[in-house]
Amino acid sequence: MPEFNKQLERFQPSAINTVFSLASRLKAEGKDIIDLSIGEPDFDTPKHIKQAAIEAIEADQTKYTPSDGANDLKQAVINKLQRDNNLSYNINQIAIDSGVKPLLFHVMKTILDEGNEVIVPTPCWTSYPGMVMLAGGEPVFVACPQEKGFKLQAADLEAAINENTRLVILNSPSNPTGAAYSLEEMKALTDVLLKYPHVWVIADDIYEHIVFDGFVNSNPAAVEPKLLDRTIVLNGVSKAYCMTGWRIGYAASSEKFMQMLLKVLSQATGCPCSVSQAAAIAALDGPQQYLQDWAKTYQERRDYLVNRLDAIEGIECNSPEGAFYLYPGFKGLLGKITPQGNTIKNSIDFVSYLLEQALVAVVPGSAFEYDNHFRLSYATSLSELEKACDRIELAVEALS
Repeated sequence: MPEFNKQLERFQPSAINTVFSLASRLKAEGKDIIDLSIGEPDFDTPKHIKQAAIEAIEADQTKYTPSDGANDLKQAVINKLQRDNNLSYNINQIAIDSGVKPLLFHVMKTILDEGNEVIVPTPCWTSYPGMVMLAGGEPVFVACPQEKGFKLQAADLEAAINENTRLVILNSPSNPTGAAYSLEEMKALTDVLLKYPHVWVIADDIYEHIVFDGFVNSNPAAVEPKLLDRTIVLNGVSKAYCMTGWRIGYAASSEKFMQMLLKVLSQATGCPCSVSQAAAIAALDGPQQYLQDWAKTYQERRDYLVNRLDAIEGIECNSPEGAFYLYPGFKGLLGKITPQGNTIKNSIDFVSYLLEQALVAVVPGSAFEYDNHFRLSYATSLSELEKACDRIELAVEALS
C-alpha cells in the first residue's frame, strides 16, 4: 500500500473519543446519559439572523464569493472590531473562512516552517497541538496551574521563548477552563512579547462575549498597539451568536500577513458559504443586547455548578471569568477505589467512572494536555445540571 503522511504517526488516539465511544454504547443500551461534554451553546440562532439567510437565498446570493470572503462581511467585521475591541482595520486586513477552526489551521500554514516552535499554554483546546504538528511546527506546552487561575504567567512565557519560537497562542476566555485575562494580566504578557519581534501572536477570542461579573476581556493588540501587525485576531459567530453550524470565522492582521494568508486560502478553499456570510452580517451588525442576556443565564449556571461541585470532597472547582466550561480538579480522589474494584489513577479513569456509575458524560483533562481535571459544559438547562450534580455527588460518595 502507498505510504501515509508521517506526521500522522505522532498522533495518539483521542481521549475524547474513548469517552464518546463509551457514551454512545451506553446510550444505545437505553441509558439516561446527561451529556455535559459538548462545547456548543444551547440557545437557538436568533430569528433576525435566520431571516437574513432566507432573504439571501431568495435573492439568489448563492454563488462564489472571493476566497477570503465578501467585502460586505469584511466591513461588518471591521465595524465590530472597532466597536467591541477598539481595534482599527481596513478591508485588506480582514479574511473570512469557513469557521475559526480551519482558519486557525490556515493561519498556521501561513506562518510556520518545519520545526518552528509554538507556545501553547495548557490546559488548551484539543485541536491546537495537532494543528501545530500538521503545519510542521512543534508545540511547546507551558503549564498554567489551577492555583494561578489557569492563566499564563509572564515569567513562564519568557522562559519558553527562544530563537526557534515562531508563535504564541492566547485564548481568552479559554476552552477548556473559562479563564480570561484582565487588562493588567494581558499587559504583563504583551510587555514580554514586545521584547521578541520574531514571535507572532494568535488571539483566539471566540468566547469574548461570554463573560461574567462585569469582566472585560482583553485582546493583546488592543492592550499593546505595537503588537498590532504581528497579532492575528481570530473570532467568529459560532459561540456568541449560537451559529456553530453556520461555519463563519474571521481573522484580522496586517495587510502583508493577509496577502500571505490569501495564497493559502486560494488553494485550500473555494470560499465561505455565501448564505452563511449574509447571516453573519446580520449577527455582527444587528442588535447585541441579547448577548448579555445569554451571558447572565450562563453565569447563573456557572454559579450553581461551582457551589455544588466545590462542596464535594475531593473536587476543587475554580469560578472562571467566561466561556461556558468548568475545569475542576480531582486530585483528592486519586487512588480511590470504585465499587467495581478499579483504582482512579487519572482523568480517563475518573471520567469513565462518572459515565458508567453516574451516567454523566464529561471530558477527561488529558484531552487538554492537563490531567487530573475534567471539563464539563454548562450550555444546558439548570435542571439537567442539578441532576448531574446529584449523580456526581453520589458517585464520589461511593468511592472508597
